[in-house]
Amino acid sequence: MFHTKNDIPDRSLRICADRGGTFCDVHASYPDPENVEQRKDVVVKLLSQDPSNYADAPTEGIRRVLEIVTGETIPRNTVLNTDKIDYIRLSTTVATNALLERKGHKHALLITKGFKDLLLIGNQSRPRIFDLNIRRPSPLYTKVVEVDERVTLVGYTSDPQAEEHAVQFDENGTVKRGYRGNGWDGEGDAEGPGEIVQGISGEAVRIMKKPDGDTLKKDLQALYDEGYRSIAIVLVHSYTYPNHERFVGSIARSIGFEHVSESAQLLPMIKMVPRGVSSTADAYLTPILRDYLDGFFSGFDEKLKDGRLKSPRVEFMGSDGGLVDYQWFSGLKSILSGPAGGVVGYALTSWDEKRKRPIIGLDVGGTSTDVSRFDGRYEVVYETTTAGVTIQSPQLDINTVASGGGSCLQFRNGLFVTGPESAGAQPGPACYRKGGPLAVTDANLLLGRIIPDFFPKIFGKSEKEPLDADTSRKLFEKVVEDVNADGGNSVGAADAGARKKLSMDEIIYGFIKVANETMCRPIRALTEARGYATSKHILASFGGAGGQHACEIAKLLGIDTILIHRYSSILSAYGLALADRAYEVQEPSSTFYNPQNYPSLVSRLDKKEAEVREELKRQGFEGSRVHVERMLNMRFEGTDTSLMVLPDPNEKVEGEDGKEDFLKAFKRVYKAEFGFLLEGKTVIVDDIKVRGIGKTFDSLGESVYDEIEHLQSSNSIKAVNSADSSSKPEKADTTWSVYFEEPVGRVDDTPVFKLEKLDVGDEVHGPAMVIDDTQTIVIIPGAKAVVTSKHLYITLSK
Repeated sequence: MFHTKNDIPDRSLRICADRGGTFCDVHASYPDPENVEQRKDVVVKLLSQDPSNYADAPTEGIRRVLEIVTGETIPRNTVLNTDKIDYIRLSTTVATNALLERKGHKHALLITKGFKDLLLIGNQSRPRIFDLNIRRPSPLYTKVVEVDERVTLVGYTSDPQAEEHAVQFDENGTVKRGYRGNGWDGEGDAEGPGEIVQGISGEAVRIMKKPDGDTLKKDLQALYDEGYRSIAIVLVHSYTYPNHERFVGSIARSIGFEHVSESAQLLPMIKMVPRGVSSTADAYLTPILRDYLDGFFSGFDEKLKDGRLKSPRVEFMGSDGGLVDYQWFSGLKSILSGPAGGVVGYALTSWDEKRKRPIIGLDVGGTSTDVSRFDGRYEVVYETTTAGVTIQSPQLDINTVASGGGSCLQFRNGLFVTGPESAGAQPGPACYRKGGPLAVTDANLLLGRIIPDFFPKIFGKSEKEPLDADTSRKLFEKVVEDVNADGGNSVGAADAGARKKLSMDEIIYGFIKVANETMCRPIRALTEARGYATSKHILASFGGAGGQHACEIAKLLGIDTILIHRYSSILSAYGLALADRAYEVQEPSSTFYNPQNYPSLVSRLDKKEAEVREELKRQGFEGSRVHVERMLNMRFEGTDTSLMVLPDPNEKVEGEDGKEDFLKAFKRVYKAEFGFLLEGKTVIVDDIKVRGIGKTFDSLGESVYDEIEHLQSSNSIKAVNSADSSSKPEKADTTWSVYFEEPVGRVDDTPVFKLEKLDVGDEVHGPAMVIDDTQTIVIIPGAKAVVTSKHLYITLSK
């Protein structure tokens, strides 16, 4: 038994850090000295960038956690001892920012001869078709070297008798019978000379020319001498025949290249352009990410990085919502590392398997707002465009809009404008005491929705000063002058005589309304644009600024229930603590989906599943703690749009011993996505994929909805204030002047409740505010918030 903070057992401290665009959030837990069966939580929030005080925010956050937990003073820039640490889990926006700002690593592209300009030409998409001055994003690579090699596939795609004419192989991959379709040369096994081999997908590959090792060494050495240390290798048809890429990669590594990105190894999928762009993105971002992680590891003793059994584990959040080891973490997998933690956090804490009511996640951060949807499983996309770069890699389907607490506010051409520019953490909004511009945070501050006394005092040169409302007010006074001097155009006055001078509150709230509408846009895109009724969802709001906007956004969308977790302002960090390990394998297929090929597809899935289970067993997960998802990437013949299909539990093939009916699942997904089916068309399987999930927790306990039902049935819900009371309620910590939408206006005696002083079952009626150390939650008039063990459960009146 231990009795002081200094005596916590070794390997018992669990730390999760999320480095966002503005703030870095750290959540840690350790055994309660009074009861070792329970764990105590520590929360630290600090600026992501503050170069005058610390070099790296997650390292500084962990240093502060160690000080709090051990009770010892640990000077800055000290190499931190990791004896007490069980694991550190990180999500980071380093790679994302490098891509957005085009500050990645210089690298060269090696591509099949004749395809030098392929990635520059791209896929010919024109996202802004009416722009007169089209500015195409520049490629990520800075030099191209052509590799004199060529392989081709035997046969052609639209052959109605493709299976009959195809090359036939025996079990060892040796040709039994050559190609017999159109174009056959009548002599050999294909349309022309060249060795015929069986690709990973089962397709016949004709090797027309092998790469020359001496020429490659000469070209790669020249690149190395020019200072290149990172390369991307993209060769034709490498998704099914990766041997030439491996050969080029082995020579590059022998010369000394530090990072070699082979496109087929990253993601062996058909479509050379997105596969190639993904490979260049990986070569561009991974060295930057590795440099950052090396710097992070240098802040700790050597045990952290060695990865041995008794060392602390370091795990990273991948873009697909699963935790990955250091060795598997790359720039390509970290594009959505930051927001993915928040999606995992709200999905695991808000979903109810019995009620199955879908959830919209609203993550309002300092720089942007991230929106996602959860309906029992994570919605994953396999091709996304970020900063003009189309990447082929599994990522959670997260829509981002440049509207957050740090979004800059301007009155321009008679319009109220919020974003897309952000004040970030450096200099931050005007109230951060660093000479920054007006931002959404300044607006919330002057409307009374942020109380400086309760906001973290981490500003100014000393890092100990509160928010500066006076600076915000002075800057807004100038905006008020500009708006009222605008001639009434912006306020809809019919003529000069009908102009009405707007108050500062009305003008500031105008900016908040614009910001709220901007945040609603991606929610509608994820719901109404895809055939889902927005009003039938629950809104799970999180992020540092989420609580200030949640009620008004829900009202705009017609949503009647809002969930705000107790750790909602740091939910991306808290989500890391709940996240599961993920490991997946994928390989190309190129097979017709029919009864004859079904057994071989199932056999390949079984083989991949065994690989996945073996890897997760190595990582410490087995038995019931492993959940496996088996998927096929399917499309109708003659189309180029494939869908990754995961059958529902009830979609089974009759008489096949409970095996999955992928065809039925494909038709369901295709109809939902496009609204029609291509009846009579053959279905092709492009890829097979198995994803294994090692579950961190068997259960997260009773859902918030069950808890609310129990509170209601036992009459345990008790109002702590009334909506029309002018006196300060007994449990209120203070009252504050807060502005709400007209006709309510400014309420001078809005009760302010501290979350930790409210008991489970307490009900707060709006107008009110609920605050804790890291967030402010605004309860608008007509709303009610019930305190549960882990959430605020807010309902809006219809």
